[in-house]
Amino acid sequence: MSGAAAVTGLPASPVLARAERLLLGARLTLAMLAAGLLLVAVGWELTVPDGIALATLVAGAAASLVAVPVLMAAWDSLRAPSLHGIADRLIALALIAAWVSGDLMTAALLPIVMIIGHVLEERSLLGSREAIRALGRLTETQARRLRGGVVETVPAAALRPGDLVELRAGDRVPADGIVRAGTASLDMASLTGESVPVDVAPGHAALLGAIATNGRLEVEVTLTGADTTLGRIIALMRAAEDAKPPVTRLLERYAGQYLSLVLVIAGGTWFASGDMAATLAVLVASCPCALVLAAPATAIAAIAVAARHGILIKGAAFLESLAEVRSVVFDKTGTLTTGELSLARALPAAGEAERALLEVAAGLGAASSHPVSRAAVRAVPADARPEVTDVREEGGFGLTGRCSGAPVAFGRPELFERLGISAPPPPAHDGPIAGASRDLVFLGWLLFTDAPRPEAAAALGELRTLGLVRQVLLTGDRTAVARRIGADLGIPEVCAEVLPEQKMHRVQQETRNGFPPLVVGDGINDSLALKVGAVGIAMGAQGTDVALASADVVLITSDLRRIATAIRLSRRCRRTIHVNVGIGLGWTLVLVVLAASGLLGAQGAIIAALLHNFSTFLGLANAGRLLLFDETGRAAAGGL
Repeated sequence: MSGAAAVTGLPASPVLARAERLLLGARLTLAMLAAGLLLVAVGWELTVPDGIALATLVAGAAASLVAVPVLMAAWDSLRAPSLHGIADRLIALALIAAWVSGDLMTAALLPIVMIIGHVLEERSLLGSREAIRALGRLTETQARRLRGGVVETVPAAALRPGDLVELRAGDRVPADGIVRAGTASLDMASLTGESVPVDVAPGHAALLGAIATNGRLEVEVTLTGADTTLGRIIALMRAAEDAKPPVTRLLERYAGQYLSLVLVIAGGTWFASGDMAATLAVLVASCPCALVLAAPATAIAAIAVAARHGILIKGAAFLESLAEVRSVVFDKTGTLTTGELSLARALPAAGEAERALLEVAAGLGAASSHPVSRAAVRAVPADARPEVTDVREEGGFGLTGRCSGAPVAFGRPELFERLGISAPPPPAHDGPIAGASRDLVFLGWLLFTDAPRPEAAAALGELRTLGLVRQVLLTGDRTAVARRIGADLGIPEVCAEVLPEQKMHRVQQETRNGFPPLVVGDGINDSLALKVGAVGIAMGAQGTDVALASADVVLITSDLRRIATAIRLSRRCRRTIHVNVGIGLGWTLVLVVLAASGLLGAQGAIIAALLHNFSTFLGLANAGRLLLFDETGRAAAGGL
């Protein structure tokens, strides 16, 4: 195990596997030796008029050298049929036909051209594989582990969940974790596409590969190795190399018929013209290499670009499905909203000060992890919170304690009835309500709400401009709360107080109505809906493990604006695949017509091979243009 694999526990993945490197090297070596012999044969024939026999012998030796890998590849393709195998078989047939006809120059030159073309294709695909290695190198780091107040430097691979590590300015985060102490800014550009460093504080996530630009942090490790966000990115990109997009599977379904058609055309050319050169040219021109690489190369590039934007796409098939969704179904809590309560309004009682109300609530709330308590604490600066002692939980109704010797209370309306404190009726509100009292005197009510994400309105508007005007809010929360969030964000259809199974049925209904939905959620109760939607997107930063496993796409940063980015990328990917397939089919058809009509001349097979490789490189170059897709700075600029 080497490099990043040794450090992180991720599976080793060299740019090319050892067997691939050896096979490719052997083929290239044989091609170069054959090319040298072929030059000798041509030179001898041109300079020695009576030396044609020796030139033919040398050309035969050259043809023999390159015949072995070509025939082996064709034999292997019979045992494991594929689109690429059709090309191997056609070249082998052309090679055998050249031998039979005695055209040893073509028998040698044709495989040389195809082998060199294959090597160049592999080199063209190394960009995506090198991208995987580059991500792996982000993990080649040491960690400062804190144990018993002592700092020890250890390899990242030695870390385990629960370990506490120290980060200083310039350090790379060695594993996924939660910040437990300190504040700093993390450069997440290599993971999430954030164009500016992200400020983190206790309770925030720190992802493997991010770089601390300032400050000092203590981070508790939660995930290591292949389980980390970076590990999942690398695994998905590796899987994309072997994935077969739908268009590839469609072409493979008709591979046998295609081969039969080519043989019929080649046979017809021979019987009609008796021109072996034209027949060989038809076999070579029909090789579907451009079609073989049209979809996979594009899908690999798209998945790599998506990862750069903080979007994990679990397979090439989901790229195409994402381009075809016609509606969006959203969960509410933690998806459209922040999932954290915030203070919406303070209503002091008559004659009471708002500051006193907030201070008592924050002082007692600091002793509890309840969402209402945490929201009350965030509403008051730390240095303004009074010290509260003898804090007690009152059976789910709230908290009581003592502040400067006086009894204080904070909780639901029922708490004050139990304590015998006179309080006015709570105001109408569609969110949580809590009150506070001091020295048996009611201080007032605090109204809390789960606010929409800051980017939610802009993200939904962007989806509408992309044609996804059919939007549904699907939540188990109360109807009043759901309708308020729906109205704030302009979502026309709201379904509230639904169970997980009801969510699933509602998503299935969208599909039956002819609107294959994109489902966005983050909780366990969303997992069924995520699974049955056309595409499921999980909010990665806060999503549960079940939701992440059920989803087809994961947003690392939980930024809703990345949904529009994913859709734009998928549509561009689909267009690129269609263009590449068009290039492959159109170019192949033109070459076959030219070859069958004899217009490629006496060296038609060689010319067809050169033109065939050109079309393959054209498709790869078009797929490579997808790597220029960049919206990493769009969210920060407010462009979404």
